[in-house]
Amino acid sequence: MNAPYDGDRAQGTGGPAPSQGTAPGTPVPGQVPAPAPAPERDPYVQDAYDHDPYRSQDLSAQDPVSEVLYDRAAHPPPPPGTYQEAGPLYAAPSAPSYAPDPRVWAQTPPPEPDGPSRHLPYGDHATTTQFVGVDSLVTKASDEQPEPDAFAHLYRDQEAAPRTPAEDAPVAAPAPAKPAGRASSLLKSSALMAAGTIVSRITGFLRTLVIAGAIGVGTFNDTYQIANTLPTMIYVLVGGGALNAVFIPQLVRAMKNDSDGGQAYANRLLTLVVVLLAAITTVCVLAAPVFITMMSPKIASDPQQMDVAVAFARYCLPTMFFMGVHVVLGQILNARGRFGAMMWTPVLNNIVVIATFGAFIWAFGGFTTSGVNATTVTADGVRLLGLGTLLGLTVQALAMLPYLRDAGFKPRLRFDWKGHGLGKAARLAKWTFFFVLANQIGLVVVTQLATWAGSVAEKQGHPGTGITAYNYALLLWQMPQAIITVSVMTAVLPRISRSAHDGDAAAVRDDISYGLRTSAVAIVPCAFAFLALGVPMATLLYAGSGAGAQNIGYVLMAFGLGLIPYSVQYVVLRGFYAYEDTRTPFYNTVIVAAVNAAGSAASFFVLPSRWAVVGMAAAYGLGYAVGVGVAWRRLKTRLGGDLDGAHVMRTYARLTGACVPAAAVAGAAAYGVTQWLGSGAAGSAASLAAGGIALAAVFLIAAKRMRIEELNSMVGMVRGRLGR
Repeated sequence: MNAPYDGDRAQGTGGPAPSQGTAPGTPVPGQVPAPAPAPERDPYVQDAYDHDPYRSQDLSAQDPVSEVLYDRAAHPPPPPGTYQEAGPLYAAPSAPSYAPDPRVWAQTPPPEPDGPSRHLPYGDHATTTQFVGVDSLVTKASDEQPEPDAFAHLYRDQEAAPRTPAEDAPVAAPAPAKPAGRASSLLKSSALMAAGTIVSRITGFLRTLVIAGAIGVGTFNDTYQIANTLPTMIYVLVGGGALNAVFIPQLVRAMKNDSDGGQAYANRLLTLVVVLLAAITTVCVLAAPVFITMMSPKIASDPQQMDVAVAFARYCLPTMFFMGVHVVLGQILNARGRFGAMMWTPVLNNIVVIATFGAFIWAFGGFTTSGVNATTVTADGVRLLGLGTLLGLTVQALAMLPYLRDAGFKPRLRFDWKGHGLGKAARLAKWTFFFVLANQIGLVVVTQLATWAGSVAEKQGHPGTGITAYNYALLLWQMPQAIITVSVMTAVLPRISRSAHDGDAAAVRDDISYGLRTSAVAIVPCAFAFLALGVPMATLLYAGSGAGAQNIGYVLMAFGLGLIPYSVQYVVLRGFYAYEDTRTPFYNTVIVAAVNAAGSAASFFVLPSRWAVVGMAAAYGLGYAVGVGVAWRRLKTRLGGDLDGAHVMRTYARLTGACVPAAAVAGAAAYGVTQWLGSGAAGSAASLAAGGIALAAVFLIAAKRMRIEELNSMVGMVRGRLGR
């Protein structure tokens, strides 16, 4: 409804402006003529005994309820010069323009002015001003309204023709559809990515199973693991960390600020990545022997193993080029709200590699029958495995192109890099480079020690205790992190970046708290599940690889509880990246890498060779536990001393309290079934099923008693979905 009339709406302070077409002093039809002005009186006593000495002031304009409910954001101020500014704050009140007439009961109100009222805030037009009621505020509090243009009033005087008050009135339009809330959109994006990640991880496990069935989990597989790990390490070192952590906020800002929606910036970034990775890949392929020696002096000391490892590396190293192309195209899609492609395309890579190692088994037989190793493998076998690995990453990268066309993005090579923000991103990426360098140095130390310990342990009759066991257990251990935490934070990160850019620390804090508490519902139970059921998991999955499967289970148990700080660290560091702070994550990673390397070295020298890698897995989680404490304090200071710590810690404490008895019961059930049925494939499956059911039942009962808010919300949402 229109705002009620609020007294004198004159442009100046002297009185109301006459209506158009009416000369001053002319009586207006339908109104009682104003009495003749009273003779001049003493200004010190003229209003001393009046009932309302300030009756000329509009009391409704001072109404605190109307002032609070007035929608200022929807009505920007008028251009300068529209009305005369108010006088001094304590000036004497002007004489009333329409004095009360004792001959009538109620005075006819003066005519409505044509111009903006000086009594309504920001000079809004009287025919268009609306007041928002309390009911409307309550029912529409969650609606996300489009942000008005705060600078539109600066250009009103440049319009072709002046608008009349009738044109200024709002035109009735159909109400837009109510946008989905923030939590709903995040859940949808997270669900899409989680589905893709689940399928990718499942096919990834099938891939490791087929690889283990083809070449075992001993020292021959160690040579393939090192060659296949090299391109990932080098890619992450030279640019992968910067792409993931620095360039997403830059892409979001380019989409928000650039007139073309950030397309030119994205093409410049894509061109830079292609040129840089092409040059680095060429150099690395030529220097493959140097990298193998750096990664494992133990393998380099054996000529036959060295030859096979170098051959694998020269097939695998070119995958870093396609890896970089896939990541940058995926981040371009993520910045445009298309999150599914980056999570689903790795499935194609896994399928190609599964087919490759399946062909190897068909041609040369499985590991249990062929016993293939670095001495007996043929050149054709090495070529088959190497080309298949390269083809998988190639297909994964090229599969992104249809998604880009669907999103309206046209890849183009652009070499005009200077002066378009890439220099700023490169300066930010400097600390990310050091961040990754510190992480990779720690990984190199672990790889050298694990391959050495695995080689010694295999000679003692304990296969599956080297870097292959470490990597396979790590892959299984990271699955909940990739499905839950990464999916949630990939959807939240663009929103955190926008909030940080706008200086909204409260929104950044809320999103980080949401990511921590939402991911904890799955991360904490999975960590205890690995601790209680690690051995039956590994013996079931890698039953075709021989006796080494049980040793992989011990490594998985040692990783177990480290999943909690590992997930928390990932979420907390996203807060620093949103503020374009890459120096703090670097220092934090140095701490994590130092603790991990020191713990791994201690395990190598103190523990027997069979248990050295188990100790290294425990040191990995310990490093992240120390790093979380440092990162949490620094981010809390960055956000003004408030990180919603009490709420987050209460959630983690309750989840841990529910998981402790559940893990104890599950471990006892799995151990009893294993003693009864053995540790073969059937016994492992039965013990894993019994332990899993016991863990889930006890956890849900305990969690219900503890009234864990996030778990109850998730269960309610799932029930609602299933009930439809």
